[in-house]
This record gives sequence, structure tokens and C-alpha cells, in this order.
Amino acid sequence: MDSRRRLAIAGTLAAVTTPWLAAQGTTWPRKAIRIVVPFGAGGIADLTARALGQKLGEQVGQSVVIENKPGAGGVSAGEVVARADPDGHTLLLMSNGTAVSAGLFSKLPFDAQKDFAPVSLIGTFDIAVLVPDNSRFKTLADLLAHAKANPGKLNLATVNVGSTQNLAAELFKGTAGIDAQVVPFNGTPAVITALRSGEVDAAVEILGPVKPQITAKALRALAVLGDKRPAGLDIPTAAESGGALAGLNIASWNALAAPAGTPRDVVLRINRELQAALGNADLRRRLAELNVDARSSTPEQLAGLLASEIRRWSDVIARAKIPRQ
Repeated sequence: MDSRRRLAIAGTLAAVTTPWLAAQGTTWPRKAIRIVVPFGAGGIADLTARALGQKLGEQVGQSVVIENKPGAGGVSAGEVVARADPDGHTLLLMSNGTAVSAGLFSKLPFDAQKDFAPVSLIGTFDIAVLVPDNSRFKTLADLLAHAKANPGKLNLATVNVGSTQNLAAELFKGTAGIDAQVVPFNGTPAVITALRSGEVDAAVEILGPVKPQITAKALRALAVLGDKRPAGLDIPTAAESGGALAGLNIASWNALAAPAGTPRDVVLRINRELQAALGNADLRRRLAELNVDARSSTPEQLAGLLASEIRRWSDVIARAKIPRQ
């Protein structure tokens, strides 16, 4: 065989095999998918990830493993995913906490906007202003009127300093123009206990975990801080109060992201699968039971949301004079 023929054959083989090899390199999924959740088992984020993971696994024919890695403001979970192989098989459950951490920590082992490839929003869930059911405050207007008439005397309970709920309370009081004390507690059960005992006047908390207390008539929600009333619950939005709160929209959210460098076609394939899963009526019902409004997005929309949330919460942290950690 002369050299020219060998070169021709080699060229033909290269033309045939190179696209095949490239396709093999970006085939997804080739193995089990891992979703790293920066919260403990049993919480809304964990339950959301498990419900979505089950449906996603059914669609793509691979198991989806949920790995809980709580603590350190989601930094530990983010670091695991940022260092993972960028092949779409390790995903991060992003949340408000991802954006908060960017403004709260002086040094992180990753850059939230550069070290992850946004895939899609998963859903949003409400944050509510709560009072004991026997409270003298029957409406949000009652609460605000009292706060304005008694500067510095209204106490708002939240979970830990720097949490989404804590910063939401800071943003709420700043937007409403009231002088109130935000009092942090170590966890939702402690917030509920403080409310029911009269230790604090009101609380700002994610709605899902306290729905049983509302149903049992132990607590009452005066308003939610998002842009629409929660499904199945007669709770007004704070924006309906008008005035300074007319444009208020504070909702917690979850999303999925892959490590930076994940091939674009893999990101888009995962995005399509997530859109299909989140459009499933059964999954939407299961998420609604957790007070999660299932919502998908494009990767670009998620990137925009993350950028805007980092700016917003960094500003709240600065104005609240919360020391960077």
C-alpha cells in the first residue's frame, strides 16, 4: 500500500471516528447522577431534590443520588461541586444561600458566578410574616402601624444571622421604613417557641415548615413577601399593602448548576430534562405540598437571577452591618 493511500485511509477513519469520539465524550448520562444539597435531610431543599431526582432518574434511565452536605452556609457543598468532573454527573442544588454566601464570606473556595455552569431554576417558595394566632395584630397594616408608633420596640424573630430568613427580615423592615429589632434564633423550632410564648412579636420564616402550625391555629401568617399569594392558602402578599411595600418581592428559590466547563450540549440536555420533569403534573403536585412553586428557566435566566441576588443580598448585608465572616 503506497503512502498516499495510507494517508487517505487514515484521513477517512479520522473523519468518521472524531465525531463519534466527541459524541461519546458528551453523552449524558453515562452513570449515576449526584445532586449535592447544602442542607440536611428532611428540609424543603432536600425533599425538593429527592422528588425531582426521582422523576429525573425515571426520565433518563439512571439513578439520582442525593448527597446532603449541610453547614458552612453551603460552602462545603459548593466546593465539592466546583471541584467535580465537569461532565454533568455532579450537580449543585443552588439556593438563596449561594447568593448570600458571596456577600457574607470574605473568602470562598469558589466563585459562585465563575465556577458553576447554571442549568435551571427548580422552584420558588414563600417567606411569610407570622404572628401567634391570638396576636393583637390582625393584619400586616396593624403590625406596621404599631412599629411606626413605637420605634425600636417591635421584635422580629428569624433563624440564624445571615440566613435567607434573617436577611429577608432586614430587607422587609428597611423597605417598610420601620425601626424594628431582628432577633436571631438557632432554628425554626426555636422561632416557633419564641412566637407562641410571646417572647417576640412576629417572625419572618419560610412558609412550608410552619404550615402545620398555621393549620393547627397556633400561628397566623399576616403576609407572604413574594409576588403572589400561595396556592391553597388565603394569605395576602406584603405588596398588596401598597406604599413602600408595593414592589416588594422576596422569595426563596432552588436551582441546579453543574461545574464550570461542563459542555454546553450537556447543560442544555439536562435543562431539557428538568423542564420536562418540572412540567409533570404529579411532580408539581408533590412540590406544591411542600409550598414549592415549580419553575424552570434557561441557563441564562438562572445566571441573571444569581447575579441580581448576589447584588441584592450583598447590599442588605452591608446596610445591616453584618460582619463578613
